[in-house]
Amino acid sequence: MNPGAIAGLYVLIDTTWVEHFRLVEACAAAIAGGARLIQYRDKSASAQERFERAQALFQCCRRAGALFIINDDVDLAYSLNAHGVHIGEHDMTIRAARARLGPLAIIGASCYDSVVNAQRAADAGASYLAFGAFFPSETKPNARHAEALLLRKARTFGLPMVAIGGITPENGSELIDAGAHALAVSRGVLVGDIEANARRYAALFA
Repeated sequence: MNPGAIAGLYVLIDTTWVEHFRLVEACAAAIAGGARLIQYRDKSASAQERFERAQALFQCCRRAGALFIINDDVDLAYSLNAHGVHIGEHDMTIRAARARLGPLAIIGASCYDSVVNAQRAADAGASYLAFGAFFPSETKPNARHAEALLLRKARTFGLPMVAIGGITPENGSELIDAGAHALAVSRGVLVGDIEANARRYAALFA
């Protein structure tokens, strides 16, 4: 995996904000607006529904040249041969996911507000480190709070860093300046004009 691939706007296609029948439409609009990575996050669908929706989203990403990441579900990522998976603290371990998905898979790790978590993830073979929430988030209102200084400290691990949590086109620049390679956004892109919203975030990386 080229570390430079984890950069730019990273849109989380979350069924909290998009009806299931509009997922592919939302994905295509986000990519048209400049998203380079798409993550599928769906906590309510059945296994079969998640497979079908993820398959359709993956096809959309392949047509448009974007990377496709599955949230939490290593087995689903394996069954689709997706580009990768994103793992939280209560999911399968990074080492187990790497063994399942192989050396080329992208494996992102939620490190929340902790350099210690980042060190452990880096040692276990994570492809990128995700930190946040940096700002109040409607998607995860009870998320732990992270400071931009954390990104500066985590540069020493030499891995791409993803910032998440309440990020807007107005506050995203300070996170990029602190070292974030990618900004992960859900509601900020998905509510309203998706393509136009995505362009505002993507412009931060110009």
